[in-house]
Amino acid sequence: MRTYLFILLWLGVPPQPKAQTTSFLTDDGAWCWFSDPRAIYIQNGSVITGWVTKSGDIIAASLDIKSGKTLQKRLYAKLEVDDHDNPAFLELPDNRILTQYTWHGGSKDSMGVIQNVTIEPRDISTFSAPFVFKPQTPELLEKFKRETYTYANPFKLSNENNKIYSFGRWIGFKPNLITSIDNGKTWSDPMVVITSKELNTNNRPYVKYYSDGKSKVHLIFTDGHPNAEPLNSVYYCYYEKGAFWRADGSKIADMDQLPFYPSQATIVYKATPETGRAWIFDIVVDEKGRPIVAYTRYPTNEQHQYYYALYDGKKWNDHYLIDSGKWFPQTPVGKKEREENYSGGLTIDPLNPSVVYFSHKVEKVFEISRAETKDFGKTWKITPVTQHSEFDNVRPVIPRYKKKTDKNVLLWMQNRKYSHYTNYDSSIKWTILER
Repeated sequence: MRTYLFILLWLGVPPQPKAQTTSFLTDDGAWCWFSDPRAIYIQNGSVITGWVTKSGDIIAASLDIKSGKTLQKRLYAKLEVDDHDNPAFLELPDNRILTQYTWHGGSKDSMGVIQNVTIEPRDISTFSAPFVFKPQTPELLEKFKRETYTYANPFKLSNENNKIYSFGRWIGFKPNLITSIDNGKTWSDPMVVITSKELNTNNRPYVKYYSDGKSKVHLIFTDGHPNAEPLNSVYYCYYEKGAFWRADGSKIADMDQLPFYPSQATIVYKATPETGRAWIFDIVVDEKGRPIVAYTRYPTNEQHQYYYALYDGKKWNDHYLIDSGKWFPQTPVGKKEREENYSGGLTIDPLNPSVVYFSHKVEKVFEISRAETKDFGKTWKITPVTQHSEFDNVRPVIPRYKKKTDKNVLLWMQNRKYSHYTNYDSSIKWTILER
């Protein structure tokens, strides 16, 4: 049964939010939402993030939230003009910063995972020269046939002696993982994590990851791309102690039994022709360790609906949030839109998962709003973050690893032009939010 949106009012008067002061982190930057964490808090309370310029440079940036001072460092010159190539970040135990990114698939001569590590703690100006490596083995290529590298998602688990796990869409066009026990100096051979039952090297499950930094990495994923799958459902699992597990704690597979199939994980949303295919945007866990998921359904490609699902220990409480409007790319006149499933996007506050920030169309422009629920997603109070904007505001993100003492920062893309992920003129903006 569909749960309808309620905007709660105080004493019958709509809430009047305090004016938000927004600033540009850069006037030339774009990012995708499948290389994460694309923004992190580090131990001194600053934020580290990065993007791809319209000329294809890969940039890292630090933001001192107290002073508003920013610093930028070019990681790689003219990699390619493609927003999929944005860097993901991890603070190492000695407070140096590791970043990883990739070409979008790549070609014979430009393929692999790219890594930079700072020489000095927390100082992005000391990022090393880029190092390119290809996580593959002849045996894995023989079995899974296809070699391509897109996305990187690095995480550190302190309960495993700070072992690093990095995930991406690599061999077989499938989610892979590699590990490092020496802060990224060397990496293990890759493992394919999720695959189709009948190997299909055109099928590509999309995955979003979230880690507590201690013992777990949580995954939500789909059957594939929503424009390629007749039905595209949402699944959940988590990694812990050398195995992958369902939401109820039952084991899917040990590491040496990988890969597994989507149907072996916990289903969050089962797509139907009536309710529509899905795509995923964010996952966090609450203070009880329960996963919370934000995703989109497409009853039609022009109808994008945001949903919020919380696992209560027995079942998923899956509730409608709002219709967000159709895709945000600016379709050239007379052309068919190539990315009909590019929603504006959602991000969940990891320290307060009852709060979601999302991009939706207000009149003719995509704006960012804040939604808060007191009943696990049944009803919402919605207030604007951006208003009366000239340009579209999309792909918001709350930086990961936020502490209770950190300022509440939101970042997002603003598009002067975005006709395709290879043709954009975008900025990265930020603001400090009221808690």
